[in-house]
Amino acid sequence: MGDNGLVSTESSDRRSKQPAKRTTSAGRSARRAPRPARRPGNAAAAEAPANVSRSARVPSAPPAVTRAAATTDLPEDRYLNRELSWLDFNARVLAIAEDRSQPVLERAKFLAIFASNLDEFYMVRVAGLKRREETGLSVRSADGLTPHEQLVRISARNQDLVEKLSRVFLDELLPELEAHGIRILSWADLQAPDQAKLTRYFEDHIFPVLTPLAVDPAHPFPYISGLSLNLAVTVADPDAGIKRFARVKVPDNVPRLIRIESERETERATFLPLEELIAAHLGKLFPGMRVAEHHIFRVTRNADLEVEEDRDEDLLQAMERELARRRFGPPVRLEVTDTMSETMLELLLRELEVDQHDVVEVKGLLDLSCLFQLERLQRPDLKESPFVPATHPAFAEGQTSKSIFATLREGDVLVHHPYDSFSTSVQRFIEQAAADPHVLAIKQTLYRTSGDSPIVNALIDAAEAGKQVVALVELKARFDEQANIQWARTLERAGVHVVYGLVGLKTHCKTALVVRQEGSTIRRYCHLGTGNYNPKTARIYEDLGLLTASPEIGADLTDLFNVLTGYARHGEYRRILVSPQGIRNGIVERVEAETERARRGLPCGIRMKVNSLVDEQIIDALYRASLAGVPVKVVVRGICSLKAGVEGLSENIEVRSILGRFLEHSRVFHFVGIDEHWIGSADMMHRNLDRRIETQVRVTDPKLTAQLDTMLDSALHPSTRCWVLNAKGDWEASPRSGEQVRDHQVEMLRLHGAKVS
Repeated sequence: MGDNGLVSTESSDRRSKQPAKRTTSAGRSARRAPRPARRPGNAAAAEAPANVSRSARVPSAPPAVTRAAATTDLPEDRYLNRELSWLDFNARVLAIAEDRSQPVLERAKFLAIFASNLDEFYMVRVAGLKRREETGLSVRSADGLTPHEQLVRISARNQDLVEKLSRVFLDELLPELEAHGIRILSWADLQAPDQAKLTRYFEDHIFPVLTPLAVDPAHPFPYISGLSLNLAVTVADPDAGIKRFARVKVPDNVPRLIRIESERETERATFLPLEELIAAHLGKLFPGMRVAEHHIFRVTRNADLEVEEDRDEDLLQAMERELARRRFGPPVRLEVTDTMSETMLELLLRELEVDQHDVVEVKGLLDLSCLFQLERLQRPDLKESPFVPATHPAFAEGQTSKSIFATLREGDVLVHHPYDSFSTSVQRFIEQAAADPHVLAIKQTLYRTSGDSPIVNALIDAAEAGKQVVALVELKARFDEQANIQWARTLERAGVHVVYGLVGLKTHCKTALVVRQEGSTIRRYCHLGTGNYNPKTARIYEDLGLLTASPEIGADLTDLFNVLTGYARHGEYRRILVSPQGIRNGIVERVEAETERARRGLPCGIRMKVNSLVDEQIIDALYRASLAGVPVKVVVRGICSLKAGVEGLSENIEVRSILGRFLEHSRVFHFVGIDEHWIGSADMMHRNLDRRIETQVRVTDPKLTAQLDTMLDSALHPSTRCWVLNAKGDWEASPRSGEQVRDHQVEMLRLHGAKVS
């Protein structure tokens, strides 16, 4: 997935739990926080994108050294806050939903992505900050803010974004959908025949599964599960005149948006939100009582897991225990409709023990991730044109009779998903290895994969065929823990050697090693990638993968798997960098090499593409490179704590962000002066560099480095649609209106020959 402030001082005192005060419909002031104030490439090796200058990858003389380069000190205020930067990223996702040049169902999808992103942000990042605040940990962020100060600013920024989200949904998206025959209506907007039809649906399918829960001296306030949609209801006894509170959970095992027409209808579609249907029939749930009021609310809970691996002998059992506890994490956000009464709000705040600053008011529908449902509509006229990934030329027609192993003996192959097909490259590699009688062993890491994974099935087939198969299944892959536990058990039952990695570290690297008997010799074939072994996400995530028979890389992966599965300790590798320690040190050393070249007046330059750039040591190395005159160009999808274009600090650094149809997920590094290209699984974040097993591999074949250069040239072209980070820390759309604009992802589709219908 499309992962923006900033200076005022807030009190670090604990926030008091006071009843919220009523203000205008735009929000309640008591809950609103105050606003703070790329060796020259072989030109014949790869075709350059149209209109892309090749001069970008020819090292030029470095810019003049700034006067500040002589000092060893960097300013204290040199970082942007990572949490606010994440919110800026989600604001860019929202900006795509605002873009009227996008097909309307694509706009709806980006609203759903925005909402889903925000849920995870609260469940993990905000939850972590609240835990630090509540335990009294006053550890400040890199930009100097306490947890409390960050929470205050997050609250203010988030409320602004949610209000913008509502405006885009209500004022822009709904009218445009209706103009194309797609309507999301309320109960009152429906015609009588449709209401009668839905009443029958309610009685047959919804009513039997509903359980109204009363709150009184004999019935305590019910547990509200995280991310569930609920109706808070007040009912009155007409005889005794007593009002009571009740909660009705909206079932999550039926569609949230109920379609009125037949699914065969393609030209029009009318939907009613499920909560509207339930609200219209509350009388059936409380016969003999009068429904005085009802409101929709939603609670987000802390979903971060803390597994005491040094204490637990069986990590799988420990994960299962913690997954059970996740349901009962403390609340970190309460979403309510802007029409909720003060009395009802105060009751929820009190019973849920939610701070008033953690309330988010929403106008319109709560939880717009339900808009993902609209993707199933058969309206190709309202979506991006479908595409068919190209089969990489090395594996294309005419090559199908040749095994992948024979192809790799001729040279390395670099695949670029989703433009190059995953199924005819990486998946085929594993499947051929499983079926090949000469293959002795397959070793692979699995972080996230699909529910019907052909990769896992191939590993099972290989084990059943008597091959030695090792699968490192990362049980701690956030929000995929349960699926990975099931995969681990399935693989174990098939005879696969399943390991869970190293204590205290997540195994996030994307690596596969195939050991094959070829005559009297053993040859190793490898895949190292930037993305998961998941054929479904490989169609929407932009990622790179290196397929190789390099003896050096084969030896490296052999050493790495021995570390992961046994007690081996290995520090030095040949063609790869491995975290912890290895990647940060390797990147910093290469940045410093470019810095030294600049000081000596030699050609230099750094180009990198990452998901996030947060690590202070790497950022500081880039600042020093910039001060020495090294031109640094960064493409970052999500979080960026580096300040770009700041006088006396980062004049030579340009940071841009590309969001679009595909989620920019690859990590690529080009050190121009020393002429090295690297790809890998790690982002420049503490968790990747310190608490995960990650790999970066050096790409050396000139044909493949030219391919990487072409990609970077396109992403960094002045006319490429993107956002640029300015010296103030704000993201600006680029190019400006009226200027020539090119789409990087469309250009990649064209270059790779993917078929777009």
